[in-house]
Amino acid sequence: MTRQRRRNIIKARRTGTGIALVAAISFIAGMTDAVGLYVSGDFVSFMTGNTTRAAVSMETGIYAHAVKLLFAIVAFVAGNAGGIVVAHKFDRRIFAVLMAVGGLLAIAALLRDEASGLVQFYLVVFAMGMVNAAVEHIEGLPIGLTYVTGALSRFGRGIGRFLLGERSLDWGIQIVPWLGMITGAICGAVLGATLHSDALWVVAASVFAIGFATLVIPRSLRQRYNQRVKIRRIAP
Repeated sequence: MTRQRRRNIIKARRTGTGIALVAAISFIAGMTDAVGLYVSGDFVSFMTGNTTRAAVSMETGIYAHAVKLLFAIVAFVAGNAGGIVVAHKFDRRIFAVLMAVGGLLAIAALLRDEASGLVQFYLVVFAMGMVNAAVEHIEGLPIGLTYVTGALSRFGRGIGRFLLGERSLDWGIQIVPWLGMITGAICGAVLGATLHSDALWVVAASVFAIGFATLVIPRSLRQRYNQRVKIRRIAP
């Protein structure tokens, strides 16, 4: 086997594994967003929608709702930051992030009374921000796990370039998060309508299942889905 062929095989394995991970995690994100929408009435991962709804609530004088959504955006950003920290503190980055996300969702599922509703909402939002750190890119192509507007935009631009004669099909990967999210959202809608808050237990169990499944991914593959963090140390 030539060196180039071996490299192509490794790249294909890495890409296939990454696509499977993105599809699975996007499925969870779609399911969680649908369940969260049923339980709280607001989005837990769609921050574009929450930004617009916050602005509309402010214009109509519903300031409490606007503040709730603005804090949700803060929680989502904080979750992304926390996910990066967790991912780069452990050797098994994807596993560590998914265990943390599953744990947060399980805690949120325990908060059943109305008084804890807001805490439950922010825990789920934080978890959805954190899960984005599990897989950041596939072969250099940026991937979003809990939001698909950017992915659909990149997919559409890829089609445009293909029509102009460019024959690279790498952009096809961008449709995977949307497919995962729409199927997950359908499942989440059914779960939310039937189980309500208890549906979070199903979501948490699914996250744990995917997390444990990542343990079989070889180190040579799993290290390639996160951006490297360069830490500059200032000499005293």
